[in-house]
Amino acid sequence: MTRTDDAVIGTVTTKVPARLDRLPWSRWHWMIVIGLGTVWILDGLEVTIVGNMAGRLSEPGSGLPITDAQVTGMAAALYVAGACSGALFFGWLTDRFGRRKLFLITLAVYLAATALTALSTSVWWFFLFRFLTGFGIGGEYAAINSAIDELIPSKYRGRVDLIINGSYWLGAMGGALLSVVALDTDIFPMDLGWRLSFALGVVLGLVVLLVRRHVPESPRWMFIHGRSEGAEELVSSVERQVEREKGVPLPEPSRAITIEQRRSIGFIEIARTLFHAYPKRAVLGFALFIGQAFLYNAITFGFGSILVKFFDVPTGSTGYYFAVIAFGNFLGPLLLGRLFDTVGRRPMIAGTYIVSGLLLFGTAWLFDRGSLDATTMTLCWCVVLFFASAGASSAYLTVSEIFPMETRAMAIAFFYAIGTAAGGISGPLLFAELTESGVVGDAVLAFCVGATLMVLAGLVALFLAVAAEGRSLEDIATPLSATEAADEDGSPPAARVGG
Repeated sequence: MTRTDDAVIGTVTTKVPARLDRLPWSRWHWMIVIGLGTVWILDGLEVTIVGNMAGRLSEPGSGLPITDAQVTGMAAALYVAGACSGALFFGWLTDRFGRRKLFLITLAVYLAATALTALSTSVWWFFLFRFLTGFGIGGEYAAINSAIDELIPSKYRGRVDLIINGSYWLGAMGGALLSVVALDTDIFPMDLGWRLSFALGVVLGLVVLLVRRHVPESPRWMFIHGRSEGAEELVSSVERQVEREKGVPLPEPSRAITIEQRRSIGFIEIARTLFHAYPKRAVLGFALFIGQAFLYNAITFGFGSILVKFFDVPTGSTGYYFAVIAFGNFLGPLLLGRLFDTVGRRPMIAGTYIVSGLLLFGTAWLFDRGSLDATTMTLCWCVVLFFASAGASSAYLTVSEIFPMETRAMAIAFFYAIGTAAGGISGPLLFAELTESGVVGDAVLAFCVGATLMVLAGLVALFLAVAAEGRSLEDIATPLSATEAADEDGSPPAARVGG
């Protein structure tokens, strides 16, 4: 047994995973959800404010010499590029130094960058801090999804993960309605309203930071990284709280796991695990992320421009339409989330992707025929995104639960970065040009590309999705450090699980 810093590295047998999974839902779990899940609301607020204010930011007198295409194209792409970079950078740090440290640091980065965005007076300043805001948000995705899945009982993991990721759309709805007020020059001067909108994001972020200080480190991360005593104490404390709340003793945990603790894991072993031990799961992760990233980042970034250019909706009114779409997006994970734990991951993931893609093809056909106005277009989008939002949220759930514990944050970061870069950087740049043209056929083309990728991703899930519902994370993917799962030839235990 060796000591590194405050961690003691050795071999330990623990029931911590089983003890966490057999907990009933309690006030402690609500604290986790509120402390970690609310950041998605901030992300939705950020993206929507920029999208809906694109027209105002590009108008003379806004205090920022920027064009509409630069806001919905370059600034959007830089935000996504920052998110991809932040996910990879902070994802590696999250697996190495712990979930709690990083979800505090990433939120601090977001707060600072958002505050400085509100002070932008030049295009380069606005671009820089949009990138850094995304950098913080990307880190949040890796740190938060890792912590959520490791703290929530297996019985509830699917629905909780989907609803938390879907809460992005509560922020989007708030951002849409906020933009209506901020764009009203009878209330705020043209060069002040959009700055106050960003400042509100900072205020909300500070509130989240105060709550998040009480969220503990993941006990699963702790016992693997030589902090088994701390993990045992933390879980025992939670068990006492839950027993007092419920008034009944908890059942005995079902099984133990023996772990050969380690300080960190290298990139080579991470890559070997993802692509050699789990090739089919890697393909699944790519397909899900690329499909949802292109649909959302390519199309919703430009929805306000579509309303203005094709339906003559005033710039100051686009927020009302987007609020309806955001509400439909949130209802998807909220109402369908439970089915991912009961009906199962494979049918629900495949179904939501394929159905949303087919509905988007139908919307593109109606739009091309000239059968839609601003209201019916919004309703069509609301129905499409009801299913697409549940599917998109399940992409984060999938990559966070189908790979070994030691690689979890990095796996989330990697698939998020690659998938989002493919659809989220090229998407806004392409779609900004298509909507800027004012040609119906150009917008229809973008819709069809997004629909095609969603359907293809759904077909991949139909064959490759993992039946993870109700199962412990350690059963879905054996930890690399699990001594009882090691092969005689010394290959990582994950290799025994298969694709």
